[in-house]
Amino acid sequence: MPAATPTAGAPRRLDSTSRARLVLVASALFTIGLYVVPYGHVLAWPLVLISTLAHELGHGVAALLVGGRFEALRMWADGSGMAIWSGDPGRLARAFVAAGGLVGPALAAAACFLAGRRPRGARTCLLLVAAALLVAALLVVRSLFGFVFVLALAGALLLVATRGGDGVSQATLVFLAVQLALSVFSRGDYLFMRAATTAEGVAASDVAQIAAALLLPYWFWGAACGAFSVAVLVLGVVVFWKR
Repeated sequence: MPAATPTAGAPRRLDSTSRARLVLVASALFTIGLYVVPYGHVLAWPLVLISTLAHELGHGVAALLVGGRFEALRMWADGSGMAIWSGDPGRLARAFVAAGGLVGPALAAAACFLAGRRPRGARTCLLLVAAALLVAALLVVRSLFGFVFVLALAGALLLVATRGGDGVSQATLVFLAVQLALSVFSRGDYLFMRAATTAEGVAASDVAQIAAALLLPYWFWGAACGAFSVAVLVLGVVVFWKR
């Protein structure tokens, strides 16, 4: 008896790469739409918090890389945050730590894009991110709101990675990557601010701290960090888009 063959009218299932590309485009359009529709900023609030978390973790990881200590991470409901670190590794290292938060979301987005090319890689990446967030919540998060948010995000990612199917895991990671990527542009004005305002008051911005540690004005370092972030994102998306 001959093997059954699909009929001409049967729908063709998308492979993992095509599905991931579709999620990328849909996520970008959805997120951009949140900033133009009425009350869209309310729906975008959790996405802003994710970019803040990536920013502050970028400072903390950079501090660890130069031999410092990541003492605390604080987040507030208004979307602001603060990373506290200690050590005296020198001027270049201080500038590196300040820049870590500015380019952190772009680097995280590129890594998620790379892992999100395949369902198995996406699931593994979600598990690693969830584990890292749990460790961060226990060791360095020192504000009640931040602790609850980081735990909730870690739990959600862990649930998707362990209970969701391959398609759900891949779509979730790509959506997360898009949020981090778009935050580079939606919050790009911070790259050219001399001061930063948080729930605890006004302090020197990251680019102002870089300028204080090195030569050249703060706006130059803002432009440099912005250009680096865009280059990293372009590379990540190009590699992601290839089969």
